[in-house]
Amino acid sequence: MKLATLKDGSRDGTLAVVSHDLSKMAPASAVARTLQIALEKWNDAVPRLEQLFDAVNAGTADGIRDYDPEALESPLPRTYQFIDGSAYLNHVELFRKARGAQLTPKLREDPLMYQAVSDGFLRPTGAIPVADPELGIDMEAEVGVIVDDVPMGVSSDAAAQYIKLFVLINDVSLRTLIPEELNSGLGYFHGKPRSSLSPVAVTPDELGSAWDGRKVHLDMLVKLNQAPIGMPNCGVDMDFDFTQLISHAAMTRPLCAGTLIGSGAISNRDPGTGVACLAELRIVQQIDEGKQKTSFMQYGDRTTIEMFDANNQSVFGAIDQEVIPA
Repeated sequence: MKLATLKDGSRDGTLAVVSHDLSKMAPASAVARTLQIALEKWNDAVPRLEQLFDAVNAGTADGIRDYDPEALESPLPRTYQFIDGSAYLNHVELFRKARGAQLTPKLREDPLMYQAVSDGFLRPTGAIPVADPELGIDMEAEVGVIVDDVPMGVSSDAAAQYIKLFVLINDVSLRTLIPEELNSGLGYFHGKPRSSLSPVAVTPDELGSAWDGRKVHLDMLVKLNQAPIGMPNCGVDMDFDFTQLISHAAMTRPLCAGTLIGSGAISNRDPGTGVACLAELRIVQQIDEGKQKTSFMQYGDRTTIEMFDANNQSVFGAIDQEVIPA
């Protein structure tokens, strides 16, 4: 099943169902007004949403219309909590290697995490507004899971049952601000503004065999100004899988329905797969060539993030955003 949120002038939009092939969509407000409400009563909402999904695929749903990403918000225009992880140690290792440091044993045992901005997500085909073009504007292509209510202390073995939806994430980063914030001891704030989500959120069954219950084994295509900079595989070199990320996030607190948990920038050890963010590309250039040659994004630059299944069908639709002055 594929779900989205229609723009309607409100902060939370209107829940919609999208066809499997991303050709049609229809409002689902008769089931739940918003995706957040559906998540909070998931077991009751799913049978009716699945009926509507079947009708959309058959072309018989009330209010059916052509799929139009420009008419969509991020599937969750806002949520109670966005927890972003760092599941790919290669990403961390490269940054440390560039400054002559190594991974500590602790980093190999527990995933890094931070509390990200959740009170609003940018539209998947909207702009990325930034106040200053010299702030080191970067994209980070990630996969995220959306859960329903997760109990405190849940084990990784039990965590998969709480995953209800998957999304793609563009975790917008302002690289110039991040080092000083990390050195302050309290971590990210200004360096991590609002992110965006893919136009569509999908249930685990939509991923088929690419979802093994812990990892998503599909490639992520990342472009800058229509030129590919990477196509890393999300399941390869993922040192902490989604069940481990959920368990770690819920170690001392329950997670409420609608919580989004991100994988962090996808990063494969094979350099031939490219990168999912410009910061990693610059670090690789520094290590290999002694100089960071690629600039961060400027006004007018566009990033595109998309994932395709084994039949070359877009799974989530494309995040396609241009950087503009705030």
